[in-house]
This record gives sequence, structure tokens and C-alpha cells, in this order.
Amino acid sequence: MGIIDKLIETVSPQAALEREMSRMKLRMARSFTDSGYDESGASRTKNSMRGWLARSLTPQEDIDRNLPTLRQRSRSLYMSAPLAVSAIKTNRTNIVGEGLHLKSTIDADFLGLSPEEAEDWQRTAEREFGLWAASKSCDSTRVNNFYEVQQTACLSWLMNGDACVLLEYERPSREFPYGIRVHLIESDRVSTPNSSGHNVHLYATNPDNGNRIFNGVEVDGNNRVVAYHICSSYPGSNLYARKEWRRVKAFGGRTGTPNVLMIYETERAEQYRGVPYLAPVIESLKQLTRYSEAEMMAAVINGFFTVFIKSEKGTSEMGFMGVVPGEDRVTDDDISYELGPGMVNVLRPGEDVEIADAKRPSTNFDAFVTSMAKYVGAALEIPVELLVKHFSSSYSASRAALLEAWKAFRMKRAWLAADLCQPVYELFLAEAISRGRMRAPGFFLDPVVRAAYCKAQWNGPAQGMIDPSKEADAAEKRISIGVSTRQREPIEMTGGDFDSNIAQLAREERMMREAGLSGGKKAKDREADGKEDEPEDGQDEKDSPDEPGEDDDDDPGDGKDRRTDRT
Repeated sequence: MGIIDKLIETVSPQAALEREMSRMKLRMARSFTDSGYDESGASRTKNSMRGWLARSLTPQEDIDRNLPTLRQRSRSLYMSAPLAVSAIKTNRTNIVGEGLHLKSTIDADFLGLSPEEAEDWQRTAEREFGLWAASKSCDSTRVNNFYEVQQTACLSWLMNGDACVLLEYERPSREFPYGIRVHLIESDRVSTPNSSGHNVHLYATNPDNGNRIFNGVEVDGNNRVVAYHICSSYPGSNLYARKEWRRVKAFGGRTGTPNVLMIYETERAEQYRGVPYLAPVIESLKQLTRYSEAEMMAAVINGFFTVFIKSEKGTSEMGFMGVVPGEDRVTDDDISYELGPGMVNVLRPGEDVEIADAKRPSTNFDAFVTSMAKYVGAALEIPVELLVKHFSSSYSASRAALLEAWKAFRMKRAWLAADLCQPVYELFLAEAISRGRMRAPGFFLDPVVRAAYCKAQWNGPAQGMIDPSKEADAAEKRISIGVSTRQREPIEMTGGDFDSNIAQLAREERMMREAGLSGGKKAKDREADGKEDEPEDGQDEKDSPDEPGEDDDDDPGDGKDRRTDRT
């Protein structure tokens, strides 16, 4: 009510009531004219929406301004909150695992190569890249090989919002014939010059060319990324007294190849820095961690058997009371109270015993934590079963949860492969061909030919199987009706390679024949069909070789099992 309405209410309550009723009727009449979001999310008259003053600005103002705080809190949760650690490491393990491995898939038809020539070229490319990727010399810091760099980059991407990889070159040696190096740096080092710690300059101008710099990312007049500004040390650290910023071009001037790989998930247009993976649930995870710590402390305190002796005497009338070291008893000047099985204590007049019971932990603790885990997992695209590593549902529910999680894992794996693995492989391939270690006619002359040679798949850990028998049957049916291939199924089910599997199976089969052992497939088929194989020429049924330990029950009348042992 306004001032006038309050004055009218003081003089004439009846008139004030009529004014209020007329006002309510007018609001009801207007509500019928509302349409669309005016009567729901965009309403400014509903009590539930009246105090909601949402305000959104540019991606730089909404994201970059808050990035330092989000990063610090995300790292703190990673170091102290179990669910946060589970969320990040579950993604790392399923996206990268032991590392994304190269599977060359060149366009043989376009390049005019026969299947044998294409297979030979692909094996050579995988062998050469494996030599580079498995060595720690591929890392500028000589700490990790390329597969371990992928793991660290994935963790940095999830924890900090983005991961920055510099592509550098060193002179090759006889022991390591390649010069390309990857240098993974902390994302905080990509910053606007003269920034320090939490003092992030959202906007600056490069005095040399007039380009704008947003949180270390320099863009031209068309909002294209042209360079990154990298600090010589961690901006908020006092370990190094002097800090210098180096401008690194995003792409080479003559070759156009990338010099910096920035790995992050884009949420908005014209966004140049990523948001930490835990950003939407930072508050929920912190509060849940505090609650868990409080319940844990209450349980610890409740574990101490505490007894209070209440007395009507004043403090001046009571003697000295203390705990006897090494014994479960309390004494004062006149009497001793003991704790133990079958003990009988006589209390003095006016005294009473009260046992401290904190009633903790709460009986609803597990249900509440599980509910919050579901809430957090929904925001992070991780089912609660994976988040807490506890599978208690049916096969169908567990498989549905796993399939839903793998949609997100595959999408993030595709991003990591496209932003890190594939660009590095293309630069490596260019160096290998230029140094004569591989032959690819037209690679440097035609971009289409280059793309045909660079086609590749990046295979990581498999989804896993809840029921292997059902999964194998389903894979066989997918292949039989043409919705999948023998090349694809081993990758999806076990992370293996069909070509390698066939070569290994052929080798094992040959070794078994040379050792005089029969293969297992015929025995399984015979068992499934419920009948024996026909005897070979020159052998009667009695002398036909049986599987070790297999009984011949063709003639049950003699009361004995006819068995032929084979060594």
C-alpha cells in the first residue's frame, strides 16, 4: 500500500478496502491479457519472480570476471571434496584412460592406393607416431609421454575450465629423430599483461596494433583469435619476483599451423576462455562436504563414552574430581566412580548420572547424501551410480545409466581428440614426411591430399560390459544386420583392434596345430549342436580323437565310459 492508501485507511477503512478490491480486480483483468513468458518465467508481477533480478552481460563480463574465483574453488574442491574428485577423475578415466591411441584411416580410394598399400602406409604411420608418443622426449619438460600429457590436459580442462598446450620445436637427435614438442602450461598463465592473481584485466588494448585482449586472448577487429599472451610464471605467485608476458601468435604466419592449442568447452558465442567443470555445483559440493564433516565429527564425539555426574552441591562443597590415568574411573576426595562390566557405584545424596548422547550421525544422513549426489550428478551428466561407484540397481537400470554417461564421455573425447590429438598428429605427420621417414606424394601441394593422409581415429577406453554374454550376442546381431562392423565392435566393447585380433588369433591357431592341440571352436560348435563330428577317413568311431576329459557315451550298454586320452 502506498502513502495515500495508508492515509485513507486511517480515515476510512471501508474506502481503503474498496480501493484495494478495485485494484485486485484490475490486476485480474490484466492477467488475462498476458501471453507467453509474461505469465511464467518473465513475469514481473508474481511474488515468486518479483525479487529475481537476473542480469547477463557479455561472455567476458560473465565468465572472465569470475574465472579466478571459480578456478580456486574448483581446485579446492578437487583437493578436499570426495564427490568432486570422483566427478573429475571419472571423466578423466573414461575419456582418456591410458591415453587415446592413433588408428590411421587414410582415404585410400582418393589417394589411389590399393588396400594392401593403404594398410602398409597406415601401419608405418602408427609405428612412427608410436615412437614419438611413447617417449618423454615429446614433452618439452621431459616429464610425461604424449598419453600422460593427454591425461593431465583432461584434468586441467575439467578443473580449470581450459588447458593450454604450446607447440614447440627442438633440434632432433639420432636417438629421437623428431623435433616437435608439446608443452602443457597452467591455464592461469594465459592472462592479460600486468594482471596479478585475482586482479584480472577484462579488457586491454595491444598498443602495437590496436587489437583487444580478453583475459590473455588477443582478437582482431573481426573477433578472430590472433595471439595469446603468456606470463613467464604463475600470475598470483610470489615465487618469481619478475613477471614478463610473451605474445605468441595463435597460428604460424607462413604455414598457418597452430602454435597454441586452447582446449575448452564453448558455452556462448564469442567466448574465449572455458568455465570449470564443477562451476554449476560448487556451492552444493561445498555445503555437502561441510555437512559430511560435521556428521563425521559428531560420530567421533559420540564414540567417546561421556558421563556427567549431576550434584546439588555447590562448587565450594565439592572436592577435587579427576580421571585416574590408565583406568576407567573418576575420583574425588571422598568417593570413586568406575565404568566397567558389572560395576556397581553408590551415588551420594543429591547426585544423578547423565550419559551424553549426541544422537548423531543422523539416520537420514545416507538418504540425504544420496539425494544430493543425484542432484549434483544430473548437473555434471554423471549418473549417481558412477559418481559414488555403487551399483545396486537392476541390469537394465545400470546399463541405461552407463549408456547415458557414455554419451557425455564420447562427446568430451571427441573434443579432446579434435582440439589436441589430431592437430598434434597432423604436425607430426608433416615433419615425418618432410624428413623423409614417410612418403606421401602431394601432401604439401594439395590440402585435400593432406586431409586424406591425415584422417585418423582416436580410440580410448571401452565402455565396458555389465553382462558380457548379452553384450556379445548383441554385437553379433548388430554385425549380422549391418548396423555395425567387425572393426567397430572390438573398439566399443574392449578397446581392441580387429586387425590385431585377427592376426593374433591366426598365430595362436597355428601354434595350437603345431603342438597337436585341436582348436576350441569345433568343440563348442559340437556341444551346441548336440552331436559328434563325423569320423575322418581311415578312423573308426572308437579311435576318433576326443577333447581331453570328454566322455564317449555312444555305447552305454557296457556300463563303462569309453575314453581316449590324448597328450
